[in-house]
Amino acid sequence: MAHLFIFGCFLLLGIASSPAARSGYRGTVCDRSVGYGMPAEVTSDPALRSRANSLVAFWCTGAAILSLAPLVALGSAVLRNGGTSVSTGGLVAFAAYGLVVVTVGAYPFEKIKQFGSPAER
Repeated sequence: MAHLFIFGCFLLLGIASSPAARSGYRGTVCDRSVGYGMPAEVTSDPALRSRANSLVAFWCTGAAILSLAPLVALGSAVLRNGGTSVSTGGLVAFAAYGLVVVTVGAYPFEKIKQFGSPAER
């Protein structure tokens, strides 16, 4: 049962990262209708807007790919009817890996917040 839950969590991470990456590739990260709150400096400057789009596209694609990688191992365990259990060490490893995936996906949004600061310019 734990395999199925962990499989679902990583699948949701991949699904959540994909629309952000898609908006980065389309160049709509700074569009208010997409739902991402960007600083005014980023939305008004074309160079910063382009940089924000490329950051979100790159890092969110990476997060989506990283989140789908453990699905191979977890999928094989789910297909075997969950006959094996997940050890405590395995749970810790999956949790740490999930934290890495979330950090990779959140990085561009935190970096974009710094674009408006005087130290970045």
